[in-house]
Amino acid sequence: MTSTAQVAQDPRRIRILTYLMFMMFAMTTDSVGVIIPHVIKTFELGMAAAGSFHYASMTGIALGGVGLGFLADRLGRKATIVIGLVAFAVTAFLFAVGQTFGFFVGLLLISGLAIGVFKTGALALIGDISTSTRAHTATMNMVEGFFGLGAIIGPAIVAALLAKGASWKWLYVIAGALCVLLIIAAMTVRYPEVPRAAQEKTDPRATLAMFGNPYALGFSLAIMLYVGVETAIYVWMPTLLAGYKGPAVALAAYALSIFFVLRAAGRFLGAWLLSRLAWTQVVALCSVAILACFGAALAGGREVAVISLPFSGLFMSVLYPTLNSKGISCFPKAQHGSVSGVILFFTCVSAVVSPWMMGLVSDHFGDASYGFGLATVLAAALALLAAFNLVADPSRHKLLARQEADYVVAD
Repeated sequence: MTSTAQVAQDPRRIRILTYLMFMMFAMTTDSVGVIIPHVIKTFELGMAAAGSFHYASMTGIALGGVGLGFLADRLGRKATIVIGLVAFAVTAFLFAVGQTFGFFVGLLLISGLAIGVFKTGALALIGDISTSTRAHTATMNMVEGFFGLGAIIGPAIVAALLAKGASWKWLYVIAGALCVLLIIAAMTVRYPEVPRAAQEKTDPRATLAMFGNPYALGFSLAIMLYVGVETAIYVWMPTLLAGYKGPAVALAAYALSIFFVLRAAGRFLGAWLLSRLAWTQVVALCSVAILACFGAALAGGREVAVISLPFSGLFMSVLYPTLNSKGISCFPKAQHGSVSGVILFFTCVSAVVSPWMMGLVSDHFGDASYGFGLATVLAAALALLAAFNLVADPSRHKLLARQEADYVVAD
């Protein structure tokens, strides 16, 4: 049994640093929707081409997770995090001198790779500083809560820059400056060490082997369904509500902001909720609630969607960090970097493919509501999978085994 108290020299500082890392990169990745309209105007692009700003970063994160996720286990958490942060900071500062669309897309691809590296290192680190699988899930929810804050702060900075006549590029310079501070902080914190024997056994094949593991694939499937549902909101909800002229027209204008606020608030609430209920109950309850929100929007049209879709953020908030945490916790701590990379890969694949498919369906039938029909199907599949998980709890014995082997405090 591993003594977490012995290896985690400064868990409080490590947690704060991890929270701020997630907030920092969310400021950039979740601001793309606000930036794209200005990219379209500046470079005279169509929507499909301008969407490369989203696809490039997600592709980079996916490749970084699956191709370099093993580094967190091979080199150690600290070295991996610092390498990723340095690469991200360099690309962020280069935005200031960029002038062409292709140059920006290339930077986004490289910054995505950097995010994939330091994010897998941070996710693996959460396991090192957690005292139980339940504490791991609670910490993951707090991490995603700060990610939600970054998703609010980033677009607000872009809006403020544009209002003053400044370029959106300065968002990345600001993120780069914050990243430099995080690098300095990361260099001064003493991190838990991965056992040398475990490091010597770790290579890229360890990550690829995860693709055949039923637990890694099962949790990845659930996360893919969730991400598909979530992207319907932040990619296509503004389009769905663009023509709304009903009594809640003022609410429609701020629907996406309301969603992000509720999602951030819900993640802090999720940490509290998971301390009182079994995670299988929380996931099932929230999945059904999301399906109800999407079903109501589909049945009631835009008049209902303007309320029910933003409100779904409150229930979405807890799902991704909880599923991610339990998927990672099914494996020994020495493999947390590799499994984090695999889950991150599937997360980003869904973040690209799902909104693309919804866009195709909407274009084919001539209305964004048809794309939300597909999103409702994904929500239904997620609810069914969550119900199965509640009844069968297939990962229970695996999580208990890892609890006894890797942690001190019983769940």
